[in-house]
Amino acid sequence: MKTLLAIFAHPDDESFGIGGTLAKYAHEGVAVYYLCGTRGESGTVDPAFLRGYADVGALRSAELECASRELGLAGVRYLGFRDSGMPGAPDNRHPNSLFCASVDAVAERIIAHITDVQPDVVITHDKFGGYGHPDHIKLYHATLRAYEKLYGLSLGDDHTAFSPTTSDSINDHPSPALHRSSHQSSTDDARVERVPRLYVTAFPKGMLKVAVRLLPLLGQNPRQFGRNKDIDLVTMSTWVVPVTTRIPVRAYIGHKERASACHLSQQPVTRQGNLIVRLLFRRANTWEAFSRLYPPVKAGEPIETDLFGV
Repeated sequence: MKTLLAIFAHPDDESFGIGGTLAKYAHEGVAVYYLCGTRGESGTVDPAFLRGYADVGALRSAELECASRELGLAGVRYLGFRDSGMPGAPDNRHPNSLFCASVDAVAERIIAHITDVQPDVVITHDKFGGYGHPDHIKLYHATLRAYEKLYGLSLGDDHTAFSPTTSDSINDHPSPALHRSSHQSSTDDARVERVPRLYVTAFPKGMLKVAVRLLPLLGQNPRQFGRNKDIDLVTMSTWVVPVTTRIPVRAYIGHKERASACHLSQQPVTRQGNLIVRLLFRRANTWEAFSRLYPPVKAGEPIETDLFGV
């Protein structure tokens, strides 16, 4: 059986972002596991949602269990850190927060799950953390560090060298930079061949750039967006992650929408308010995008449509 391990920071990251992809593979017979960095303790929650739950973490964990059933996941696992909140939030400094944990400490916990699950494919956040969340960024670096510790591979993390591709083939820049760590000998090639394929999420910025221009006309500040007005869409629109992979998910949109609905306490602002805003920020219903970090992308390689390299 093929196995996929998605490593993300919070309950709801699995549904709002890549729920179509996870549902697609789960329903095609792949064992799909979700490794969640925290229990979302810092999430903003209406007190009405907390009835029957000890705290925010318990509520959001229950929402994740609901979503996992809708997506057909084989299991949900936790890294055991605490939600850090957005940059500058007091929760950044909580001693158990993911923000305060060292990259090596997080990598060691990730390694334990990779060793146990033995995935063929791993997916995590991109280097910008999607919208700049420190927990997302920490898991990106920790996952790359886990690959270095497990397989002796150093995967370059500088996406800024790439230009977005608009054709059906990947641009001529190799992605990513890849070299053998100094402690890895050439005799370990067989071990390296068994490295799980590694992907990060990729969010095309075309519609976001349009939204940045239109939001002020709708009375909204694109530099203060989201439930807590702490997301800077203008800066986000400048972050480029090359799209190497598009996964068709039209047939699984229903699963994604039902899984997203499980996270009732965290419904995104894009589901509220002005119809134009909702349309602008709605992710494509036909495919979800990723950037492959391992195996490295070759110049001229066509956009792939399967995470398993089929």
